[in-house]
Amino acid sequence: MEQPNLETRWIVLGTDGRHVTLGRHTDPTQEEVAAAESGLAAQGLAGWLVLMKGGYYVQGKPSLMMVRPLANPARPFEEAAADFETKRKATLSAFR
Repeated sequence: MEQPNLETRWIVLGTDGRHVTLGRHTDPTQEEVAAAESGLAAQGLAGWLVLMKGGYYVQGKPSLMMVRPLANPARPFEEAAADFETKRKATLSAFR
């Protein structure tokens, strides 16, 4: 059962676990997704368009749902998602 008021955002998750927010409260347009993919490729990077549910800066692990790959990632999504969580936990512990 989904929790009420659960934050939902679209992110671009890089193969190394870093991420950027692509949008909140609205779905990204095809143009925005294409621009994000072009930006990744121009930097020699790749990743995924991901729907994240749950807050980044709160206790409890947010869920990550891979929507589609961007710029042909060579690494499995699950590994990048694990790196994302490791980075998130390190960030949270720095604030304590």
